[in-house]
Amino acid sequence: MNSSKTKEPFNFGKFYGKYGTLLILIVIFALASLLVPNFINPINLRNVLLQNAVVILLAYGATFVIILGHINVAYGAELAFIGCFACLVMSYTNNVLLAFLAAIAVGMLIGLINGYIITRFGIPAFIMTLGLQTIARGGALLMTDGSPVSMVGYPAFNWFGQGYIGFIPSSVVIMILFFILVLILLNKTPFGRYVYAVGGNENAAIASGIKSKSVVRKAFLLDGFITAIAAVVFMARQASGTPAGGVSYEFDAITAVVVGGTSLAGGVGNVFGTLIGALIVGIVNNVQNLLGVNTYWQQVIKGLIILFAVIIDVVTKQSATKAKH
Repeated sequence: MNSSKTKEPFNFGKFYGKYGTLLILIVIFALASLLVPNFINPINLRNVLLQNAVVILLAYGATFVIILGHINVAYGAELAFIGCFACLVMSYTNNVLLAFLAAIAVGMLIGLINGYIITRFGIPAFIMTLGLQTIARGGALLMTDGSPVSMVGYPAFNWFGQGYIGFIPSSVVIMILFFILVLILLNKTPFGRYVYAVGGNENAAIASGIKSKSVVRKAFLLDGFITAIAAVVFMARQASGTPAGGVSYEFDAITAVVVGGTSLAGGVGNVFGTLIGALIVGIVNNVQNLLGVNTYWQQVIKGLIILFAVIIDVVTKQSATKAKH
């Protein structure tokens, strides 16, 4: 008796979309454990999380922006500007709550400005944030006169980057809490559905009654909020407000998002993938440091990783499209 059911042919795009990033993480972790001395040392694994907490936080915000088909290339400069401002408030007032709220206010203001100008004047997000990068970096240098703002002697502030809740580092706890927050926002709220709709097809979203400009502005506002949290953690970990800090963090955050399966074309992505992508990038960086790889080669390898991720994105989309026809 012949069965009327036919086995569905293997589709690379669907398979990679579901399991690809996780499998890559497992393979990289296994290889590093076998081939790199001290990699699986608990202290080293803890350091991987600590060193990448800021990048992971930035990547959470970047996920919303990139799903919408936009991009923010100013994260490093924003870290410096927001973080230095918070450190100055802390040094003048000795009030950690005020410093924390000041950072959030500045971060959300930057996000509000980004979202408004991008939607009001139709300026590409890349150009807008490229200009912001220079402004923020210059602003950080101006407010500090080019000198670091020491946070030594301010344990309440430094707790955000150096403290512990039980045996878990505070920065890792913050990272986990924000993972839960953004996961809920993206998957369980109308705002999250609107983000996917606008990123996938803005004209269709508008036709269905979604206010696309409002969605973009809210996404950049959220991005600014999360960047502010990351800035406080970043400066607290160093116990110093460094105006020259955060260089290339935008690259690491965007790489984490893209490696995690979020499409630069918009409409596709998830926060769990972003977390996995960030861990992949963090482990690769850690392995290179443990092996003593030349810094210049590390930059080459980072560039190859994001290029590979973009190629995979294109291939999976083409594969998924063929499967529909």
